[in-house]
Amino acid sequence: MALRLVTFTDTQGPRPGAMIGDDKVLDLLAAGALPAGVEDMQGIIETGAEALAAIRGALKNPPSPAILHLADVVLMAPIPRPHRNVFCVGRNYMDHVAEGDRAAGRETTEVPKFPQFFTKAPDCVIGPDAAIPDHGATGVTKYLDYEAELAIVVGTAGANISKDRALDHIFGWTITNDVTGRDLQRRHGQWFKGKSLDRSCPMGPWIVPADELDTADIAIELWVNGEQRQSSRTSKMIFDVKEIMHQLSSGFTLLPGDVIMTGTPEGVGYAMVPPRILKDGDVVKIAIEGIGTLSNPVKA
Repeated sequence: MALRLVTFTDTQGPRPGAMIGDDKVLDLLAAGALPAGVEDMQGIIETGAEALAAIRGALKNPPSPAILHLADVVLMAPIPRPHRNVFCVGRNYMDHVAEGDRAAGRETTEVPKFPQFFTKAPDCVIGPDAAIPDHGATGVTKYLDYEAELAIVVGTAGANISKDRALDHIFGWTITNDVTGRDLQRRHGQWFKGKSLDRSCPMGPWIVPADELDTADIAIELWVNGEQRQSSRTSKMIFDVKEIMHQLSSGFTLLPGDVIMTGTPEGVGYAMVPPRILKDGDVVKIAIEGIGTLSNPVKA
């Protein structure tokens, strides 16, 4: 099983950990499993290979006092608050582009020539099982929607990154849900407002290191209340991970801990006939092959 890095909290406060099986967490600080000066996920990311080697070594013979039951802790987003905006790619699966054009009344669909970048505010990030507010109940939006996405966690700083070196700059992978107010997305003429509602960026439940998972062709799926809405593969991206890293870093320095959401496949709620919006009581579950499952309820 791949290494799964988490940030968790209990009465002692937030700290980094690593999953042991499906029901235990190794407290990396209590285990003395991190290089000197590394105290959180950002530090692990910045330290990179040295930190990963130390964690893998500790997992071979974890000290019993540092092993916690998952039921006794709360998993947070693996990067609870990214230090910069969360970078995103829009319209990156052709079938999603087509369904969006149909929903907007456009008869023809063109393949985007370049990645369409936007951002979500870092304060929007929440962890697994944390509640997404029902912003429709407060009248903020009439179309609260979901988007299952594979997310890149940048590990090594760089600008003007070539496609053949792109993977060298990636620390790992996680799951994100680009919760969106669709009417706000269109009303304001750009996407930031509709994409940055409070608690609109579920992330987690952990980070899988890049060297343990090839994400070029893996399944990405989403369910609402057990009903499957999205099912695709990352190989259907218009711009793959290497191209995204290359294009975003052109003249712009990516930094360790930056999160880049890579786009969502077809099956979003607003494109259904009639539209299917998120509402109080809904549970949204995302699964990405080789990573795991991220689930969040919607609550008024």
